[in-house]
Amino acid sequence: MTRTLYLVTALIAGWSFYNFYSYTDYATIGGKKIVNTPVPSDSLSNIILMGVGDIMLGSNYPSGDFLPPAGGKNLLKAVAPILSRADVSFGNLEGVIMSESGTPKQCKQPNYCYVFKSPDEYVQHFVDAGIDLLSVANNHTGDFGTKGRMHTAEVLSKAGIQFAGHETHPYTIFKRGTVTYGFCAFAPNAGTVSILQTEAAIAIIKKLQDSCDIVIVSMHAGAEGSRYNHITQKSEIFLGENRGNPYSFARMAIDAGADIVWGHGPHVVRAVDLYKNRFIAYSMGNFATYGTINTLGKTGFAPIIEIETDRTGNFIRGKIHSALQQKGRGPFWDSTYKAAKEIKRLTEIDFPKSALIVSEKGEIRQKKF
Repeated sequence: MTRTLYLVTALIAGWSFYNFYSYTDYATIGGKKIVNTPVPSDSLSNIILMGVGDIMLGSNYPSGDFLPPAGGKNLLKAVAPILSRADVSFGNLEGVIMSESGTPKQCKQPNYCYVFKSPDEYVQHFVDAGIDLLSVANNHTGDFGTKGRMHTAEVLSKAGIQFAGHETHPYTIFKRGTVTYGFCAFAPNAGTVSILQTEAAIAIIKKLQDSCDIVIVSMHAGAEGSRYNHITQKSEIFLGENRGNPYSFARMAIDAGADIVWGHGPHVVRAVDLYKNRFIAYSMGNFATYGTINTLGKTGFAPIIEIETDRTGNFIRGKIHSALQQKGRGPFWDSTYKAAKEIKRLTEIDFPKSALIVSEKGEIRQKKF
């Protein structure tokens, strides 16, 4: 603990207005154009934040057979028009970005071992889709050790994409328009900023609160798979590893100064909630995971969660844009709203007293008490 606090202390020392839209149809459904139904913002200064779950656009390890056709340029094509409208769009980067060869990690349990490495040029797909912000705090950020982490950081930096979550890069501060954003990311994995060391996490979040208008926190937490889609409010153990307590960590983060908490890791969607008028998404599932990651059934739900806040982070309203994945293709719009319906169902079960109401078409609003 002392070493970690020392490291955090040393590291700490050492892009805007959009209207908020509710969608009734999408460009990729039946070839129809997007139909926008505007919902007026409360003021010209409101902020639009969007979040998605796990992203792995194809792996060149162990061979190029695991890369998508056309160099992956079409994987995010359907969802780019929405993601690019946000003031800040977030996702979780699974694996590393590195064209050259490297030494893959050795897994204690080979049957559960996955190693991901995307070519350098794939970073442009994030830029083209409008993704501004990536978490690199997860169990795949070390798939190619220190070399992979360093190269990923270099590629993201050159592309102008903000990121955080490595021990050597625990947070980032950036500006969009007149708003200053702070971002930090946490996970229970080696080489990342630990979600299990709460004192160090609190120190980082408070530092960002002191110097930023909006603080965004990412957490890679919770057990994996369809059996683990509920919030237990306890520490979650998976394959013998403590994956953290997402419920308590999210609330701790908001107590420390977070304005929104984006969760990922379980590979399925989980409930959403509101705490101190700050929005929490506990898991946004698999968003764009080409190749070896399972996308059958509920693991193929790929929502974009859109949240509108005021300039101090207070939740105003939200929208779940329901998308799906199928093996061999990226996310595409779902006219049956499967992701929104599942998040609605889980929220009503896990947080029956939540201040949020989620509709079957994905509108998120506060209850009137």
